[in-house]
Amino acid sequence: MARNRHPHLEGLKITTLAAEGNAMGKWNDVVVFVPMTVPGDVVNVQIRTKRRRYMEGYVTAYIERSPMRVEPFCSHFGVCGGCKWQNIPYSEQIAFKQQQVIDQLTRIGHLELPEISPILGSAKTDHYRNKLEFTFAPKRWKTYEEVAAGAEITDTPALGFHIPGMFDKILDIDYCHLQPSPSNEIRNELRKFCIEEQIPFYDIRQHSGIMRNVVIRTASTGEVMVIVVFAEDNQEVIAKVMGHIEAKFPDITSLVYMINDKLNDSLGDREPVLYAGRDHIFERMESLKFKVGTKSFYQTNSEQAYELYKVVRQFADLKGDEVVYDLYTGTGTIANFVAAGAKSVVGVEYVEEAIEDAKVNSAINGIDNTTFYAGDMKDVMNDEFVERNGRPDVVILDPPRAGVHEDVIATILRAAPERMVYVSCNPATQARDLALMNDHYKIVAVQPVDMFPHTHHVENVVKLIKR
Repeated sequence: MARNRHPHLEGLKITTLAAEGNAMGKWNDVVVFVPMTVPGDVVNVQIRTKRRRYMEGYVTAYIERSPMRVEPFCSHFGVCGGCKWQNIPYSEQIAFKQQQVIDQLTRIGHLELPEISPILGSAKTDHYRNKLEFTFAPKRWKTYEEVAAGAEITDTPALGFHIPGMFDKILDIDYCHLQPSPSNEIRNELRKFCIEEQIPFYDIRQHSGIMRNVVIRTASTGEVMVIVVFAEDNQEVIAKVMGHIEAKFPDITSLVYMINDKLNDSLGDREPVLYAGRDHIFERMESLKFKVGTKSFYQTNSEQAYELYKVVRQFADLKGDEVVYDLYTGTGTIANFVAAGAKSVVGVEYVEEAIEDAKVNSAINGIDNTTFYAGDMKDVMNDEFVERNGRPDVVILDPPRAGVHEDVIATILRAAPERMVYVSCNPATQARDLALMNDHYKIVAVQPVDMFPHTHHVENVVKLIKR
């Protein structure tokens, strides 16, 4: 066995939380990132990665445990890779996220900021997600603790989450605290039934087996969608599995299956087949209903999404006579949410299916002042588009993590809206984009929003006015 040539550090003091859910300390002025630790811990650390400016490692022993620590509530904590901050009080989590927003806007963007509003924490810190995807595997992941104990370990099948960084290793999940009932009940019953019926779980390395994935969506309205993904079109097995789920959980609103015989797990190009119920569920905000189909995007924290959209509406400050552009509109949730206060709303999104959902959402809510376009933002959003749809008075931006393309920013600056609202899931790229607009727009309000408790992710909303 090759000897680990990286150093073993003894007595490292963890001083602060860091990016990507890590915590960190310093060793001879070199930053050391250590996952699953808490500020105040004193630990021995085996270094895995050593660079000139930083090192990464894992705990081999705790010398002192931080008084800040709290007991994680999930039995899978530290193994599944999610909810990395369960051992940190929620008040400390959101304090770090607030500081993260400040640091990234100032250090990356070098921006002059108003006083930043206190972060909006999530009322729910568990069972807050409305969508989870679970993966089948013929053999479950065995934890390091199990292996170290030396007891005989059986190779039972798994239905759960990928081990971080391992596409073929699945941790069998007993109870996940992220999603409300009946998510856990459906997953556990599905696994139990398939084992009893000896229906083979999919092996992604061998590309064999039938049971591949299950996606469960639980709406704030109480409606439930279940999508079972099979690796082959075996109608006998499909009828057996889907019939059992329907019988066991008759209140499921939408029961759907897909066939995925590809080498990867992506479902965007797979056709859904309705087995029972309707092909969609509904979410609700105020008096609005939003149709959510098998491939629809909807913010995964329904209740906190409402708080986020209220901030957007407040920052947009609509008087009723404005032309609003909602760029990266997705399924048109923000566009439809603000439409009542505007003269017209123009939404643009890359995904054609999402744009079709946006149009449907306008129709079912009787909204007739929205227009939606599908296409690559940098190709659609040009001067001719602005001339055809009218110069925007307000622009709302809600881009993916990569931020806004420079060509889009250039077009927006030429269109010169009076106000902009920039919603971001990545304050680092948001800071970069805001710096590009800084000569033309002044930041007048900043509101961080926590959508994902126990993770390092944070949303941030910025209001800008023309200088």
